[in-house]
Amino acid sequence: MDMQVRAWMALAPLSGLMAVAAGAFGAHGVADPQAKAWLQTGAQYQMIHALAVFGCFVVWRMGMGAAQAAAWMFLAGGLIFGGSLYLMAFGAPRWFGAITPIGGVLMMLGWAALAYAILRGARTTLV
Repeated sequence: MDMQVRAWMALAPLSGLMAVAAGAFGAHGVADPQAKAWLQTGAQYQMIHALAVFGCFVVWRMGMGAAQAAAWMFLAGGLIFGGSLYLMAFGAPRWFGAITPIGGVLMMLGWAALAYAILRGARTTLV
């Protein structure tokens, strides 16, 4: 397996781990309702996109190499989106909220890149 693919395949479960940790801390370790909401939202989006990376791997293995770009956008977007919310939940200044949409845009671009990869199809047949 290509080292770059192996790297993002390893980062996907680490992103999922981070999402579970943030969600659990939000559910059990935070009293402030706003902080709980930020942790829950960040964890939800990050987890969905950690799992989407595995979908990208399947599409990539079908010969649609552009899915690899989508995987990186999902990972970066989930980290930026969730991370900025996590930081605010832990007391970072509210202006960190201005960073959150960057992650959201990356996640949306990831979905567009994945759709493009699928619509473009494989360069070769996999028989």
